[in-house]
Amino acid sequence: MSTAADLLLRNLKPWGESKSIDLAVVGGRFVIPAPGMTAKRTIDAGGRLAVPGFIEPHIHLDKVMINKDVRSNRSGTLTEAIEIIWEKKKTYTTEEVVARAGSVIESGVANGILHFRTHVDVDTIGGLKPMEGVLAAREKYRHLAGIQIVAFPQEGILRNKGAEELMWKALEMGADVVGGMPFNEASPADSKRHIAIAFEIARKHGADIDMHVDETDDPNARTLEMLADQTMENGWQGRVTAGHTCALAGYPQDYATKVIAKVKQAGLHMITNPATNLMLQGRLDAQPKRRGITRVGELLEAGINVSFGQDCVRDTFYPFGRDDTLEVALLAAHAAHLSMPHQIEQVFAMPTVNAAKILGLKEYGLKPGAPADVVVIDAPDAAEAIRLQAPRRWVIRSGRVVAETEIRRQTWF
Repeated sequence: MSTAADLLLRNLKPWGESKSIDLAVVGGRFVIPAPGMTAKRTIDAGGRLAVPGFIEPHIHLDKVMINKDVRSNRSGTLTEAIEIIWEKKKTYTTEEVVARAGSVIESGVANGILHFRTHVDVDTIGGLKPMEGVLAAREKYRHLAGIQIVAFPQEGILRNKGAEELMWKALEMGADVVGGMPFNEASPADSKRHIAIAFEIARKHGADIDMHVDETDDPNARTLEMLADQTMENGWQGRVTAGHTCALAGYPQDYATKVIAKVKQAGLHMITNPATNLMLQGRLDAQPKRRGITRVGELLEAGINVSFGQDCVRDTFYPFGRDDTLEVALLAAHAAHLSMPHQIEQVFAMPTVNAAKILGLKEYGLKPGAPADVVVIDAPDAAEAIRLQAPRRWVIRSGRVVAETEIRRQTWF
């Protein structure tokens, strides 16, 4: 083994481990430091918490940061947010999408996110312009983060004539994952066909599927069960993700129990988006208002893989957001009543090991031979990282420091 490394990391405290470790980086991958090994740079983490990068599994990079350029969402509802997007999508340019997406990619990386999965609108309103913009952004920022792209037919497939052809083209252009929004069709039969078309495209391209499912207050929405059934019919277990699933929270308990069992059987991954759904769902309720997010606790208890996403950043759906994993973790813990010690660890797993399963990151980990991706958090453990919204002291991608944050605070008596 070479006695010279590109980077030497001392006293890392991997999440879930009781002792600190040292790692070296050679050729963009971790190795065990050899005795007397030298390096171009040495970082002493001082026992700080370390993870192999946070993962953002659900965001819309084509829509981020458009709030300043469009009219206000006066009702605050999902329906009006989508209508405002119609107006904006007609004027998208590749350069503008790259600029907006890039600003959030950069802030996300500074917050420790090294992998993104982004949904990108594919419809006859914006055509493939959003896809062109995000593909260009992926290329521009590939040295900072990995970016998977989901072709997302937000306007439906059957009700938006021409969308199916655009979906096929989006995968040929370079989209990685087949998206969907089956509840946004005219009938249950059309919702089933919407899902079937997605599987046709996925089978042709060998792609995973990641759908927006039942993002509605309507407890009569049934597309989650449809998705589970077709996942098993197509033999796509472990390769399908359902995002939002807000209606699941409103189901009668007997039906919810049945559907959760099917989700487990189908090996679906589940993603909750607490920031956006707390803001939009249940908005028109009289008191008591529904919380708006899916049955996170019950899904976890059933042994289902659950993650969370930022979803929106300063757009017509949600006026806030920094794509900060620890901020969303804090929201998720509150919204889903996850406060016990083991539940806090479950929350911290969501944007790390759980999201890695969703994105299919086989080499995710702080171990020899793995890609040299690591985020050093200025906290001793997961609970304190979430409580303090702790700075990401060093963010390292492929062995290169891509972001550093140092905060100095002094109290004078």
